[in-house]
Amino acid sequence: MELLFLVGIAVVAFTSTNIDDLFVVLAFFATPHFRSRDVVLGQFIGIAVLLGASAMLSLVSLIVSEACVGLLGLVPISIGGRKLFDLWRGEESGARGEVMHTPRPRFRALTVAAVTIANGGDNIVVYTPLFAGMAGYELAWTGLVSAAMTALWCGVAYRMVTHPTLGVSIRRYGHRVVPFVLIALGVLILHDAGSFSLWAR
Repeated sequence: MELLFLVGIAVVAFTSTNIDDLFVVLAFFATPHFRSRDVVLGQFIGIAVLLGASAMLSLVSLIVSEACVGLLGLVPISIGGRKLFDLWRGEESGARGEVMHTPRPRFRALTVAAVTIANGGDNIVVYTPLFAGMAGYELAWTGLVSAAMTALWCGVAYRMVTHPTLGVSIRRYGHRVVPFVLIALGVLILHDAGSFSLWAR
């Protein structure tokens, strides 16, 4: 019963802090230059870093300002801006018959991980106090549940992109939407965390 309760808490914590991340994964799956394994690997790396950071913060009892954590929102904004520029440059190059440069696989996975981490301010806020009261085996079970939920998130997003009807539109137009999704996500992270107040001081 105790284990089921722990698993339930882990599922609720993951779901409540990663609903918006599902749309990020969906957007990356719809981007032609990102292969499925890049997205899955990047997502697992990002979630692992967030869990590790939360565990470390809970162990050393550090207090991190939510506004400072929210500054991670600058990461998806910068990536989105770059993608928007690449999209414009790609269309211009396409008109001249040029091929747009494709980033190396390790950088594609790291890009997904960076966006996942930047979008993980709420993960740290939720997981840090949660981990503070957990024993070692409880942390391990929470990590296993998070890994399973990450796989589920990737599976759902991939299924949507490859859907016979829905997937066609996502694959056709998804890469054009990704830059705007990332920029909007970054602004939302900054706003929700109150990070804009740091510049008003």
